[in-house]
Amino acid sequence: MFVGDSLSNNQWQSLACMLHAAVPNSNYTFDRTRNRSVLSFPEFEFTITFLKDGFLVDLVIEEEGRVLKLDSLSRTEQWKGVDVLIFNSYHWWIHTGRLQTWDYFQVGDKLYKEMDHMEAYKIALTTWANWVDSNIDPVVTKVFFQGISAVHYYGKDWDEPMVKDCSGQTKPIGGSTYPGERYAGEAVVKSVLSNMTMPVNLLDITLLTQLRKDGHPSRIASGASMDCSHWCVAGVPDAWNELLYTTLLQK
Repeated sequence: MFVGDSLSNNQWQSLACMLHAAVPNSNYTFDRTRNRSVLSFPEFEFTITFLKDGFLVDLVIEEEGRVLKLDSLSRTEQWKGVDVLIFNSYHWWIHTGRLQTWDYFQVGDKLYKEMDHMEAYKIALTTWANWVDSNIDPVVTKVFFQGISAVHYYGKDWDEPMVKDCSGQTKPIGGSTYPGERYAGEAVVKSVLSNMTMPVNLLDITLLTQLRKDGHPSRIASGASMDCSHWCVAGVPDAWNELLYTTLLQK
């Protein structure tokens, strides 16, 4: 089960395609609702699910407006009884202005109109981590956290200041280092995971994706809007699933 935002969906789509390509003649069922996609292969008693939940913690509509409750989890029943859980949450936390989907943060009984977004992210991830530590049996369920996936909206980030975004990019960045800055959320994720008692595997995909400025849909697949944050399938997310598969074999 993949739980997270559209980058989780990106990885779920990739794995679904890879699995179908491996057994093209196997019967399958597919069901999609507003926030849930399920692909099943009855022959193998195998199901992969995507649950859309970009914050992991609760976002509720109250009298004050849209409240992001950093210490509250209410949709966790769906996470139980799964063999492998792959969580993801980051991109929604860095939204501002019209893209921001909340009006207030809440911790305990206190509402905050403003809070450092990375501080809020750490509180929320700690809430998630405490739930995992208290509710997941590592003998039954393997837990992964999908690392932070890169975006390529500004050429200056990869030392091409005359380039506007990912449009027209056909080659990855050479070498194995990225000239741009690290994402603030990387340190938050690693800090929270390091303090958990439950063993959680980090799919550390950040550098891998930073080097792939050529892997986004740009305008080709996204219509009028420029998309330099999601990934073409087949493409970059296939490597994430190869890492996932390799880790599961080692476990």
